[in-house]
Amino acid sequence: MTAAAAEPPVEPAWRQRAVERSTRAAKLRAEQRVQRFLESAQELIAEKGTTDFTVQEIVDRSKQSLRSFYQHFDGKHELLLALFEDALATSAAEIREASAAESDPVEALRVAVELLFRQSHPDPGVQRPLFSDFALQLLVKHPAQVATAHLPILMIFSDLIEQATEAGAVVPGKPRRQANLVMQTIMFAAQANGVPADSHASPVTAEEVWQFCLNGISTASTAAPAKASASKKR
Repeated sequence: MTAAAAEPPVEPAWRQRAVERSTRAAKLRAEQRVQRFLESAQELIAEKGTTDFTVQEIVDRSKQSLRSFYQHFDGKHELLLALFEDALATSAAEIREASAAESDPVEALRVAVELLFRQSHPDPGVQRPLFSDFALQLLVKHPAQVATAHLPILMIFSDLIEQATEAGAVVPGKPRRQANLVMQTIMFAAQANGVPADSHASPVTAEEVWQFCLNGISTASTAAPAKASASKKR
């Protein structure tokens, strides 16, 4: 048997095109079904102000079948995880765009810190990208998935801190580790803002969170003006 005879017959081009067209159509239909489930969940969150609803409510709202739901999601938590990942991706895009408008590395980092704080702040009646109740549930039950979902924002903060380090404004260290600590500070401060430890204290502001983060990672020369400004206020 020759080498040429051993080769499989070439599939006709029309057959390849037909299969590709069919695959694209099936993928589009699946994406549309998934999107309807996500939009229905978002509507329920907006109406109830919580993620306390059932899969059946999502199915009824989307006007699709329960079978279709479980073809795309293992359960309610996976659908909400998809919403959470989308929200973080949207948040990351907003932070990247806003910080990119600043030429000064420290100012770009400040913009990113304050914007993430506002995005993470629980505000009844206002749809926030990072809705707090499910975010905290995920953190406890699915920490690995939460870490993966946060990667787009983590990479932005890592880049911003690295740029600020190169400019001499941030203490040299491990940018990704520093970014992780800064993000945790921002997001947990925002989440806890509705329930302050001191009931007589006023809510924490984005500026306060920025000053706290800055003094934690900045060089002495950068931190000094912030300390001097605080002394004058006292």
